[in-house]
Amino acid sequence: ILSSALLTCVCVALSMTTVTSMPPTLPTYPHLHSPTSTLSTHSSHPNQSIVLESDINHDGLLDFQEFSQYLWAHEKRLWVMFHSVDRNNDGRIDVGEIQHLLQKLGTEVTMEQASRILQSMDRDGTMTVDWTEWRDHFLFNPFHNMEEIVRHWKHSHMFDIGEHLTVPDEFSERERRSGLVWRQLVAGAMAGAVSRTGTAPLDRLKVFLQVHGSTSRGINLWSGLRGMVQEGGVSSLWRGNGINVLKIAPESAIKFMAYEQIKWLIRGSKEGGSLRVQERFIAGSLAGAIAQTIIYPMEVLKTRLTLRKTGQYSGMADCARQILKKEGVRAFYRGYLPNTLGIIPYAGIDLAVYETLKNAWLQRYCVDSADPGVLVLLGCGTISSTCGQLASYPLALIRTRMQAQATTEDKPKLTMVGQFKYIISHEGVPGLYRGITPNFLKVIPAVSISYVVYEHMKKVLGVGFY
Repeated sequence: ILSSALLTCVCVALSMTTVTSMPPTLPTYPHLHSPTSTLSTHSSHPNQSIVLESDINHDGLLDFQEFSQYLWAHEKRLWVMFHSVDRNNDGRIDVGEIQHLLQKLGTEVTMEQASRILQSMDRDGTMTVDWTEWRDHFLFNPFHNMEEIVRHWKHSHMFDIGEHLTVPDEFSERERRSGLVWRQLVAGAMAGAVSRTGTAPLDRLKVFLQVHGSTSRGINLWSGLRGMVQEGGVSSLWRGNGINVLKIAPESAIKFMAYEQIKWLIRGSKEGGSLRVQERFIAGSLAGAIAQTIIYPMEVLKTRLTLRKTGQYSGMADCARQILKKEGVRAFYRGYLPNTLGIIPYAGIDLAVYETLKNAWLQRYCVDSADPGVLVLLGCGTISSTCGQLASYPLALIRTRMQAQATTEDKPKLTMVGQFKYIISHEGVPGLYRGITPNFLKVIPAVSISYVVYEHMKKVLGVGFY
């Protein structure tokens, strides 16, 4: 069993250590790239986790003996795991056994999804995986049990680009008990906070164009930013960002808890089963609506603080006090209806486009893999989010105008339908998309910032295995 692994061990270890001679020929794995420098626990090499685990004497370096011991121990673990999946003991793992394993560990998947996972390991095209294929696939991935392998297959990244994350990720009961859920939510919240802060000037310009669309037709991206700086200095570009960041934590927590309760109601007595895509869409939309209902006054405050002039409010508390005194409690829920209605097209299109793009990529370019890679997932997420925003943007614009009605004294106080008619009659159909340019411009930097911060926070909080 271990002969091939040991020969590979010799090949890799010899390239990592100083030697005076090398055997003439050594077999290698086809997917193995021989490193050109010695690995240490302080390096940024992709196999750093293996180095850390194999470094028995904790000297910061990986020598031949330590690496040999790691391969022996890890291959034994893989042998046990292989036979735990191979239920009929025929020496091969098929699609049904992959699906059964995932179901046993609390993750419902279709046969098509199980087939993609199998194809990522199946090198000879037989739609089964023998021991050699299993070992070669996982030998340089330091997983310790089947739960870690399943989690590696299952989880994708959670990113916040300043819009609604409508469909939360699926977590097993063991992951919830271990605290992984909240660590991942914290990592996502931190990524969202940094991302929103980095793109706040574009967000403020978007809100300004949404509200003052009919009077700002001559304003472009640069003149709008320049005008804000002239009115209140460079710091004015970040007006409203404080509460925009502050509402991330309660919104994420409420949405997740609501999603779990709704999922339980939909699933009923089917313990351990996860939801189908359409059920996740329904549960995610309802959870998003509940979270928005609770934190919506913060949305109104964010819009008012974003649009405020220098000296108008001394802070968030002063803004809330003035709104309550002059306009009453109902002002905190202006624009609530178009905001809630906007969740449905955004969530549906975002999820549908994301799944379609990801599956199309897998079928065309990743026949032998169930993992399209981080950059592909980022690209799919960016395009799907953009499509979702495009469909729901008119409702978002009407919501923002209704939230800001008290600050625009020259315009009538209109309902949702009234706002729609007013925009069409005075600005035409393009008026429904005022401010969409800075909104689109912030997507790519927001995703990039979120990715970098999220990956760093995952390492700090101990989330994930890649």
